[in-house]
Amino acid sequence: MSAPLVVAMVGTDHHPFDRLVGWLDRLAATLGPRVEVVVQHGHSARPEVARGVEFVGQAELTDLLDRAAVVVCHGGPGTIMDARRAGHVPVCVPRDPSRGEHVDGHQERFAAVVEDAGVVRLATDFSTLADGVAAALRDSGPQADAVGIERAAGESAERFARQIDPVVGRRVRRVRSVRRTLLSRVTR
Repeated sequence: MSAPLVVAMVGTDHHPFDRLVGWLDRLAATLGPRVEVVVQHGHSARPEVARGVEFVGQAELTDLLDRAAVVVCHGGPGTIMDARRAGHVPVCVPRDPSRGEHVDGHQERFAAVVEDAGVVRLATDFSTLADGVAAALRDSGPQADAVGIERAAGESAERFARQIDPVVGRRVRRVRSVRRTLLSRVTR
């Protein structure tokens, strides 16, 4: 019987996410050969202990997710949904813009919303990452059915939209108002 597989994905963003790769190396060293850890590291430093792959194509990603007992990922909505489609509740470590890991805090906000909906297990430090991976290993991998995935994703998207609507809505209304004013001046 082969060792359980932990698949970690940092995505394709050009900002390095060395903090997560370092945590995954530490986790791989702690787990030893009884668990295989594969890290898609993108533009981040290559892991030293875990097996690293810079980028993967869709077919390879699908294969890895299908074989994974546990998925760890950054807070990108697309990556989270890839993990969910494969039946996982991923351990999610959002990128932190104050560490140069992204341009803004949208991953942190999104991850908090989807954690509340049970879509991810949020990890904000090595300890919660290790605990989340251990819990997922105990749960024996994929846990969500397709109906649950779609329902949770829809509920999370609606909740996220309600949170950002006041901010985005004001901007849209302001842009429309400015556009109307400018058009009225031009057409006079």
